[in-house]
Amino acid sequence: MPKIKVGVFGGARGYAMVQQLIANPDAELVAVCDKYRPLLDKVKATAEKNNIEVALYDNFEDFIKHDMDAVVLANYAHQHAPFAIRCLDAGKHVMSEVLPCCCMAEAVALIEAVERSGKVYAYAENYCYMKAPFEMRLRYAKGEIGEVMYCEGEYIHDTSGIWPDITYGERDHWRNHESPSFYNTHSMGPLLTITGLRPVQVVGFETNLLDTDKQKSIGCHISTGIELVTLENGAICKSIHGHLKMEPGSISYQVYGKTGMMQSGRYGPEEFNIYREDPAPDKFCVGTWENYDPVIDICHDEAAKVQGHGGSDFYPTHFFIEKILGRPDGQWSIDVYTAIDMGICGLLAHKSLLNGNKPMAVPNLRNPEEREAYRNDYASTYPEVSGDQLLPITAHKEPDYGDDVYDHVRDIWMSHH
Repeated sequence: MPKIKVGVFGGARGYAMVQQLIANPDAELVAVCDKYRPLLDKVKATAEKNNIEVALYDNFEDFIKHDMDAVVLANYAHQHAPFAIRCLDAGKHVMSEVLPCCCMAEAVALIEAVERSGKVYAYAENYCYMKAPFEMRLRYAKGEIGEVMYCEGEYIHDTSGIWPDITYGERDHWRNHESPSFYNTHSMGPLLTITGLRPVQVVGFETNLLDTDKQKSIGCHISTGIELVTLENGAICKSIHGHLKMEPGSISYQVYGKTGMMQSGRYGPEEFNIYREDPAPDKFCVGTWENYDPVIDICHDEAAKVQGHGGSDFYPTHFFIEKILGRPDGQWSIDVYTAIDMGICGLLAHKSLLNGNKPMAVPNLRNPEEREAYRNDYASTYPEVSGDQLLPITAHKEPDYGDDVYDHVRDIWMSHH
C-alpha cells in the first residue's frame, strides 16, 4: 500500500508532527509551509538528517498545490477553520490543531465541508490522549462508575513567562485578541471524550483581569475562563482554563458517576485513581480505591519516544493516519462533530459572560436544520473574522497598550532567536 503523503502548515507547533510523520511507516512527509524562514531551515536540516526530500514553502497558495493526500494544520489557532475548508475542498484529509473554529459560522461551514468532501477530519486535542483521561474513557465505557453526574476539567497555564516567544511582539497576534473562554478544549475536550455525551447548554464566567505591572509590561491582558456545561443526560461539567498563578501549572480531570468516581493526579494526568462503591444493596458509602499509573497499550513503544505533553503528542497524528487507512485504531480519532462540540462550548460561553452569565443553548450541528440560525454568525473577538459583529475581548475594561510595549516584547523575542 502506498504511503499517505502529508504536508504540514505551520512549522512551530507543526514541528512535532513533522517528526512523527517522518517516523510513521505509513506516512510520507512531503511539504512544510511557514512564513518564518528559520523554521523552514530547521525542517530542512531534519529532512537531510533523515535522508528525505521535503518541499519548503513560505506561502499557503503554493503549498496547497503540492501533490499530497493530507494536511496537518498547525497555524494560528483562530485560523484553522478557513484553511481546513480549503484543504477539504481541494480533496485532502485534514488534521487540525486546537481550536477547530473561532465563530459559529465557521463551525457550520467546517462541518459542511467535511460532509461534502468525504475526507477524514481529525481534531488534534492531545489532552484527550494523556494517560489518565484515556484510561477514564476506557473504564467509563465499561460502566465502572455508572452514569456521569458531574465532572471537572482543569487546565491552568500561566503563559506570562513565554509570552514574547508565543506572540513575537505582534500587536495583532491572535493571543492579544483571545477571549478568556476561547482556548477551552484542553479542559473541556477530555470530559466529552470520556463520557461520550454531547453538551446542550453552557454558562460562561471569567475572573477579574490579571493586570499587575509585570503583566502590563509585556502587554499580556488576560483573565481565566470558566464554563458550566450541561450534558445531554443532565450531568454538569465545570471547565476552567487560563493564567492563574501556580507553577507548575495544573492539568486535572474528575468524573463522578452514580456508583463511583475517577480522577487524575492533581498536578498531572499520569496518575489514575478510581473509587467504586460496594454494589451490595445494604452497603452505603462503602467502596474501594484503585490507584496506579496507567499505560496506553496502543503503539506503546513508539509513543514512548515522543515526550511532548506527557507523551500524548504521538496519538493524534497516529490515529489520523490510521483513520485514513481504515484501520481499527482510527476509532480513537476525534471527528469534526465532537471537535465542534468542544470548541463551541467556549464560543458560546463568551457570549454568555458578556450578557451577564446568561445560559446559552448549545446546538447539535450534526442536524442540518439546527445550522441555519448560526450560518451567518461571525461574532468573535477577531477583527478580520467578525467585521461589524466583533465582540469585546472581556466583560471588564480592555487594557490599551502603546506600541512601545509591543516593541519591548519584540525585542525580548528577538533576543531569544
